[in-house]
Amino acid sequence: MSHLDRAIELAEHGRGTTRPNPVVGAVVVSAGGEVVGGGWHERKGEPHAEIHALRAAGESARGATLYVSLEPCNHHGSTPPCTEALIEAGVAKVVVGSRDPNPVADGGVERLVAAGVEVEVVDSFEARRQNEAWRTWVSAARPFVTYKVAVTLDGRVTVPGSRWVTGEESRRLVHELRAASDAVAVGMGTVRADAPRLDARDVPADRQPRRLAFGRGPLPPGSELELRSGPLRAELDALAVEGVQSLLLEGGPTLATAFFAEELVDKLLVFVAPTLAGAGPRFLGDLPDAVSLTRLSARRTGGDVLLEAYVHEP
Repeated sequence: MSHLDRAIELAEHGRGTTRPNPVVGAVVVSAGGEVVGGGWHERKGEPHAEIHALRAAGESARGATLYVSLEPCNHHGSTPPCTEALIEAGVAKVVVGSRDPNPVADGGVERLVAAGVEVEVVDSFEARRQNEAWRTWVSAARPFVTYKVAVTLDGRVTVPGSRWVTGEESRRLVHELRAASDAVAVGMGTVRADAPRLDARDVPADRQPRRLAFGRGPLPPGSELELRSGPLRAELDALAVEGVQSLLLEGGPTLATAFFAEELVDKLLVFVAPTLAGAGPRFLGDLPDAVSLTRLSARRTGGDVLLEAYVHEP
């Protein structure tokens, strides 16, 4: 494992406790090549990963190389700038996994270079992916949108005579995705047809996501969903102001097509079942233009295959 990979791994220890900040990890390697410190951002308002790593390294930080998953901050927020701490500690080189897209806190690389610190920007996809929701939230002022859909091998979203399209393992993963999301949404067509709960069930969940319905109401009696009836972009802007960084879209083809048409989908998760439905609605309608996807990957989930790809990389 590389030192940067270790920094990315350390960052995950802060998952769920740093909000609304990103997760960040750092590793200090002495001039002799020995790992002498490491740390991660633990909670908002507390020291950042670089500070924890420098404290662990002590005097060994002088002349050392610091590996950090996200560009060191260069502003006074809840804590002083990490750039100044690195310069004061005498670090010789900083290896940055990803640039900071936050216009309030960027400029760390330039500040370090101006002080004579050698800087290498790796631009690691894994480092960017680790904070994909936060990166979109701070740079585009809207939530990062993931469209999740279960389909048959012929692209249908229903199977005649069956309640489910995919198997139990895939459905459990969907509940894990809900638990990891700030909000989950469907369209009113799905609300009226299925009365979905959209909560995370039978999986570890520190909190439940906000559960939304996009479209024109009214909601059916007893529904616990929030109705969002405005234009999609305006609703996403409002959700971002309310602190929603990630949105899991589970709606049917009408809502999904509307999100794609307005270029508001960032990632696509397609659970493909080994079934030919032969009839029924497909998971997307007609789009005004072709959509190019990147970072396509596939893995087994029980008897199904999960395809993952990005429309907009973080």
